[in-house]
Amino acid sequence: MRGGAQWVLHNPAGKYRVVVTKPLVGDAWLNLLVQADCRVDQCLDESHILSATELRQAIGQRCDAVMGELTEKWDADMMECLKAAGGRVYTNVAVGYDNVDVAAATRLGIAVGNTPGVPSEATAEMGMALALAAGRRVVEADAFMRAGKYHGWLPDLFLGNSFYGGTLGLIGAGRIGTALALRMARGCYMDVVYYDLYTNERLEQWLRETGELYARQGERRLQVRRAETLEELLRTADVISLNTVLDASTHHIIDTERLRMMKEDAVLVNCGRGGLIDEVALAQHCRQHPRFRAALDVFEHEPEMVPDLKKLPNVVVVPHIGSATVWARAAMCILAATNVTAILRGDPIWGRRDMGAFIQGDTAHSIPRAAPSIVNASQLHLSVYDK
Repeated sequence: MRGGAQWVLHNPAGKYRVVVTKPLVGDAWLNLLVQADCRVDQCLDESHILSATELRQAIGQRCDAVMGELTEKWDADMMECLKAAGGRVYTNVAVGYDNVDVAAATRLGIAVGNTPGVPSEATAEMGMALALAAGRRVVEADAFMRAGKYHGWLPDLFLGNSFYGGTLGLIGAGRIGTALALRMARGCYMDVVYYDLYTNERLEQWLRETGELYARQGERRLQVRRAETLEELLRTADVISLNTVLDASTHHIIDTERLRMMKEDAVLVNCGRGGLIDEVALAQHCRQHPRFRAALDVFEHEPEMVPDLKKLPNVVVVPHIGSATVWARAAMCILAATNVTAILRGDPIWGRRDMGAFIQGDTAHSIPRAAPSIVNASQLHLSVYDK
């Protein structure tokens, strides 16, 4: 027990000391660290979020690396603590890293890792599930059945949205947005409009080709285009999915004014970052517009959310489980561990989008000798894997 949390020690004679702040999925990540001669101090408490004091105690006098979580605040003070203990790398077991002061880490020469690529498909599946659950009122109907209120079929019982022929609006068309668009377009025959800084030529090509195939089979031809403005997307889309990064420019990108621009019966899905939505404004909008639906996997002040949201029948909420498939979470753990081992050994960075090479085996000999994703690699002048 340390600071109220339960810890376990793996490979106590290891050359490098690595602190892992949560229970992780599978054994491959641990095998990789042990094979790289790492001693691993791991917190086993699932629900307890380590405080700054507890994190400092865990780092102690000597710590070469930390595998942490989005729920922890890794600010400049924490990075200085890690540096003073000999730390060279911190990695989130997550795609996002807005909990990390990357500038401070860079200034101190600490590499900051994340785990992109592998959670995309799982998160896109959750986005689709949430859209369908909200639009077709699955959660409301489930509660209705469990309460014993169902007494027979009715023509107007739990009327919901039709997705066929509608329009999906993506705010952010990166990996997850692209994966979601392909599912909704191919599965629900939805057109796609997206708002992004860049044209996603790959997505547009895929959907044009899919649309041509459907047209030859007598179905409607799918449409895809990039919106000129966010407001255009909000007024057009039947389902709006938030898949963009959270920064100063996107904080509360969905607020009272922009909620009013959406269709009366639109479905708003957030599997991105909680801070993208003004939750107070959303609760008020959902209360005033009962045909509007919201489905949220993330919240601005997790694990808390605006209390009114949980009271509203037209809001579906789940506890940040977008990437929660066994395969995706185990793969994220492998990427995080490989970020650590590569930096400690002095290996180059991968420098490629495809992470498949890292998750095909669970031994150090079966994956590239490279760090999968270091977000401040260029600032630290790290070399790039060239094999």
